[in-house]
Amino acid sequence: MKAERFQAIVEAYGADPARWPEAERDAALAHADQAGEAAQAVLAEARALDVGLAGHAAPLPDAAAFARALKGAETALTPAPRVRGFRLPDFGLDRFRFASGLMAAACAGVMFGVTLTDRLTADVQADAVLYQATLSGIDDTEVLG
Repeated sequence: MKAERFQAIVEAYGADPARWPEAERDAALAHADQAGEAAQAVLAEARALDVGLAGHAAPLPDAAAFARALKGAETALTPAPRVRGFRLPDFGLDRFRFASGLMAAACAGVMFGVTLTDRLTADVQADAVLYQATLSGIDDTEVLG
């Protein structure tokens, strides 16, 4: 086992070999015996972290905070009451939104095509001028008018 893999195992699972993956446990223990001080330093650092984590207890919320959290979740899940009053009529606009999106995409495509066509037309005219200039040596003003 390489030192990098040993360090990755110890950092992920801690210094206790019982927590290490069974498939790599024997190789990791053998590496710890052979590597000497480097492996012991990695294990010592992991042990210090394990002790620090084991001594820490997560605080439990008090009953009032728990009740406030439940109340907030309950209010978030209940629908808002309907207010009577003026409301715009629904004409089934959902399908029109879809159609308007398609129309906007079509318009964008047309504009892109027109822009691209103008550019291609200009390139074709320039090529025609160059081609005609090489054929007869006519001046550009005669070709373009």
